[in-house]
Amino acid sequence: MSSTYNDVRAATEGRIATQMAIAPAYPVSYQNVPFTPPNNTPWVQAFIRFGDNNYATLTSFNRQTGTLVVNVFTPQGQGTAANFTIAERLKDLFDRAKFSSIIFDAASGPAQVTPAAPEPYFQTQLTATFEAYLD
Repeated sequence: MSSTYNDVRAATEGRIATQMAIAPAYPVSYQNVPFTPPNNTPWVQAFIRFGDNNYATLTSFNRQTGTLVVNVFTPQGQGTAANFTIAERLKDLFDRAKFSSIIFDAASGPAQVTPAAPEPYFQTQLTATFEAYLD
């Protein structure tokens, strides 16, 4: 059970891409990839913040912590239902999930982000801390 930073990123982004390709499908923005937000339709932004890296005793791996951050954007003035439905789809993917040498804690959110960035959207944010075992 081991991986690299890119393995963690690819496995996490792959789960999001697969889920967001299922109807109703939504575009996803990833770190350092060109993206133009759609006009007045929902979309998702996902990124990983890596944290502490510690030697995992009793193994030959490092334990890398981090946080997956997912922002859900829906048009303003249309209520929270669409946003929360998308957020729940994403939350279910990572809430206490275990895959590809990654162990997620319980996911948090959706929490409203004010002001939305970019505007004019209604934005919520999900977070899920994790630990991964790296070579």
